[in-house]
Amino acid sequence: MISVEQALAEILAQVPNGRPTFCALSDSVGRTLAEDIQSDIDSPPYDKSLVDGYAVIAADIHSGVTLEVLEAVMAGETPTQSVQPGTAIQVMTGAPLPPGADAVVMVEQTTRDLEVVTIEQDSIQPETNVMRQATSLAQGETILTRGTIIRPIEVGILAEIGCSSVPVFPQPKLAVISTGDELVDSSEVPQAGQIRNSNGPLLQALGQEFGAKAQSLGIGVDDLKALSDLVKSGLEADILILSGGVSAGVRDLVPAVLNQHGVEQIFHKLKLKPGKPLWFGIHQHAEGRRTLVFGLPGNPVSSLVCFLLFVTPVISLWQGGSGNCLRKTKACLNSEFQQRGDRPTYFPAQLTEQDGTRYVTPLAWKGSADQRTLSEANALAFFPAGNQRYPAGEEITVLEIPS
Repeated sequence: MISVEQALAEILAQVPNGRPTFCALSDSVGRTLAEDIQSDIDSPPYDKSLVDGYAVIAADIHSGVTLEVLEAVMAGETPTQSVQPGTAIQVMTGAPLPPGADAVVMVEQTTRDLEVVTIEQDSIQPETNVMRQATSLAQGETILTRGTIIRPIEVGILAEIGCSSVPVFPQPKLAVISTGDELVDSSEVPQAGQIRNSNGPLLQALGQEFGAKAQSLGIGVDDLKALSDLVKSGLEADILILSGGVSAGVRDLVPAVLNQHGVEQIFHKLKLKPGKPLWFGIHQHAEGRRTLVFGLPGNPVSSLVCFLLFVTPVISLWQGGSGNCLRKTKACLNSEFQQRGDRPTYFPAQLTEQDGTRYVTPLAWKGSADQRTLSEANALAFFPAGNQRYPAGEEITVLEIPS
């Protein structure tokens, strides 16, 4: 068995360099920019008014002054005259600031009477209620940098600078196969000796959560031919995950089937609880690309732990990230904990915060198949290998489960 650190290093060494691609702006949320993005415009593209009011010369303004209104300029229009001493031009929010004006008096501070406006404030400073051209961004300026994860906020600024086709790192295609004769679809009522397939939906959802194009290929029964056909289909993806069938049972057929398809084993089994049976290998395609193949333990908690520790860094790296996408923190134990065994353990736990201090409570976990307790967890408490009693209040490492 190898260590978690060695396993992760060997996995990440197999991730190919992603070639940038392009996607529509409307499809870009959650994607990672593959290039720096420069603005093709100034924003605002002209000096503009920030309020509805009157464009004036600041030096003209005192309480009760009356100014001649030369014209009105709406948003989307341009002024045809210049503001001169003793005059004003009515402007709407977003309208260009007329030549000669250096401030805008809010309409609430005025009284209009036909072609004149009376100002009802004592004074105004130059530049008040004015936004000058290129204040927000300038043409040619780098607005977003390579590696930025696109949020709805970035979609807005990309639209503003005319970036309708966005250079991004590719999303890996991830396929999931759940193995075992005992499995039935979640829509079915299990018969004697059967259980519903919960790993498939869990792993597919995790893949989608971290940005992969994830799909489930269904259930692979414990039959070499049937499983082989599913694996052949799954190897068309960038990442193939098989859940179950990687231990040492009579019907643990996954390693043998993968070998038939030319998948090279990199390692099998590691020092981890839960997750000891993890299998990893690569399939090199004739055209040069490769598929990373994970054989995950069949129990849901084991699958979750292995996915978070090993698959999410692959998805991150594939999309131009650092591979360090998991949030680890320190927290104080709320209660005493007894660690036993020769493998490091990730234990379902509840992470809370009070008065700026984080606390972690290991839950009453009943083993790797206990999804009920897992559903109450928002973190995994980490305990190194070895028999040790951890007193309440001791600070430990905690891995947050994405919400």
